[in-house]
Order: sequence, then C-alpha cells, then structure tokens
Amino acid sequence: MDADPKTSPMKPVFKGNFTQQEPIPEAGIAAALDVLRGGRLHRYNVAEGEAGEVALLEEEFAAFTGARYALAVASGGYAMSCALRALGVGPGDRVLSNGFTLAPVPGAIASVGAEPVFVEVTEDLTIDLDHLARLVGACGASVLLLSHMRGHVCDMDRLLAICDAAGVRVVEDCAHTMGAAWNGLPSGRHGVMAAYSTQTYKHMNSGEGGFVTSDDPALMARAIMLSGSYMLYARHRAAPPPDAFEQVKWVTPNVSGRMDNLRAAILRPQLADLPRQVDRWNALYRTVEQGLRNTPGLKIIERREGESIVGSSIQFLLPAFSEPQITTVLEGCAARGVELKWFGCAEPVAFTSRYDSWRYTDAQSLPETDRILAGLIDMRLPLTFSVGDAGLIGRIIREEVSAVALDG
Repeated sequence: MDADPKTSPMKPVFKGNFTQQEPIPEAGIAAALDVLRGGRLHRYNVAEGEAGEVALLEEEFAAFTGARYALAVASGGYAMSCALRALGVGPGDRVLSNGFTLAPVPGAIASVGAEPVFVEVTEDLTIDLDHLARLVGACGASVLLLSHMRGHVCDMDRLLAICDAAGVRVVEDCAHTMGAAWNGLPSGRHGVMAAYSTQTYKHMNSGEGGFVTSDDPALMARAIMLSGSYMLYARHRAAPPPDAFEQVKWVTPNVSGRMDNLRAAILRPQLADLPRQVDRWNALYRTVEQGLRNTPGLKIIERREGESIVGSSIQFLLPAFSEPQITTVLEGCAARGVELKWFGCAEPVAFTSRYDSWRYTDAQSLPETDRILAGLIDMRLPLTFSVGDAGLIGRIIREEVSAVALDG
C-alpha cells in the first residue's frame, strides 16, 4: 500500500501494517484445496504412485539450496532441535551459539537437555569470531548452533576455519537467510546441517513449518527417523539411500515433527517465486537504508562484501542515546505509524527477548553484546509495503531520531 496523505505539512504519518503479510499465492490456494478435497493431509498418506506434496517440496527445496538432502518439518525450532539430536547432542552437553538471537535458538539447545554457551556479537550483528576463537578451545562444546540473526551473515570462511581446527561442527540457523548467500554459496551450505523456518514472518509462509538440510547421509537418515518416518523413509525423494537407515532405524527415537501435505502445498509456489520476492525485499531495505544515511546519532549497519542479503527486516543503532532518548524515538515513530522494536529494553517485549532473559540457562556475562543491544533498533519490512512506503518510513525515522539528537 502507498502511504496515506500527510496529516500535516510537517508530520506525515504512515498507515501500513507491520505484521500484514501478502496473500498465499492462488496456485498455493488451489493446491491446498486439492489436498483438502482428497483428505490425505498426512505426508505418508498418499495414493499408489503419488509422491505427495511434502516429498515434492523437499526435493524442490534441496534443489533450491544445493543440498543433497532436505527434510520438511513442523517448525524452524523443531528443525534446530532435530539437527542437534541427529548430531548426538544430549543432556549436559555444551553448545555454542550467538549471544544475540531469538528465543527458539537457545530453546532448541535446552530442548535436548544441553547448555547454551553464548558468544559475543559485533556491531555488524554477527557472531564475534575473536570471542568464538577463544571459547572453542575452553568451553568443551563440540557443536556451534550459528544464528544468522536478522539475516546478518559473518565471514563464514573464517568461522569454518576456527570451528574445523577445534573439531566443532556447525549447524546453521537460516530462519532469516533463506535465499541469502555468502560469496555465492547459499546460506545453509557451510555447516554440516542447516535449519530453516516457514513461520508466517519468514521468507515463505505456512503459518508454522521448517526444513532440515544436509549433505551427510548418516545425519539426514537420523533426522528423518527422528521426525517420525517410522519405516516409511523410502517414500522420501530428497533422502539418503535405504542402506543409510539400516543401523539408525533401530536406535533412533521417534520425536514426531513432520510437515503435512497441506502446508507443503501452500509452500511449493512460494518457493518457486522466492528469487523475485528476495529482489522486492531488497528494494525496500535499500530504500529505508538510504533514507537513514547521515542521520545524526544513527549508525547504519553496513552489509559485508560477499554477503547476498534478504532484506526482510532492517536494523540500526542509536549507540549514544540514553534509555529515555530511545523511548522518545520509539514513541515518536509509533505516533506516526512506524513500529520499531528495541532489543535494549530491560524486560522482554513480544519477540525481543535476549540472552539475559533466558533464565533456564546459566548466567553469562557478554559486555559487548550488552553495549550493542542497548542501542539496537529493529523493524520488519513486509512485502505488503511499496518502495514509496519504505521511503516515507525512512523519512519518519530520520526526523524522529534527528529531533531527539538535536534536543540532546
């Protein structure tokens, strides 16, 4: 939607909705209706000679990412915990992860009885590789659950060098980087396994859902058994050969988390259209980014050379602003229709919890992360916005931040 007319010459107001997604494509609606009419929603309830929507989606997602194997599951959180279980992570194990991420990441670690060990974040909002290099040899973790939080990708070449030298296996959380890449290699192709999300606010929308990908046949065989395949793994089209299951099928518990044919039917047309959607998100992102440049008191988070992004959200820093100043910016933008989230708030608000909010984990001190999150502002960019909307949003934020900076 384009912005509404200005309410006054000095104070334009944006009237869009920051949580409104685009409709499901007509092709997805038609495919979903076919599934409903047939009544075979369960992924293994297929007719003779029929692959089923989930199996076809897995095959298409593997091709999209370049992975050998793909498994469609019930959520992105389940995808992460499934990957950890497939790697043998269990009670009492320590798992490295970003200090700046969202609650499902440490939640996946806790769900298998393991303990998160948080790594500092840099002002680029990526994992601090110097801190990681110090931790890997000292904390006893053998797995890093790497969150590409808000779509920011670190120097993956250096990260892998650090982890490989220490014998640490990497699982990539690609909830915010489906369609992104590092030096041309798609996100999720660097670690031994990757997890993706198709929750409503991610890059494809099935309400809830996700994927696990890997090139390792043993790991993927365990993931498929974990997901609840029973002995029907031969019905998967993006899976290892049957002999990969011969041993794991006896010793792998069923922790059911399958995707169903209805959600897969909705997702297949979205996957086919994802490259075009990525271009649309990036146009919105660059428009807001340009509108914020050279704003007094505001620091743009510059994207790295070699990083191909999906700009479905944008972040910026107010590094020298006090808590009252940030609150004034948030309130001023909200009054003009722009919904910002602040990761520096002492109390969790909606999804913006942080590592010191997760009190089921051991207390840890991350002073650099604390400093950065204190001034970190976050905003969604749904595809229901136009480039004109993005321009107006950037202007409103710029005006509100500038006013507080000048008053301060």
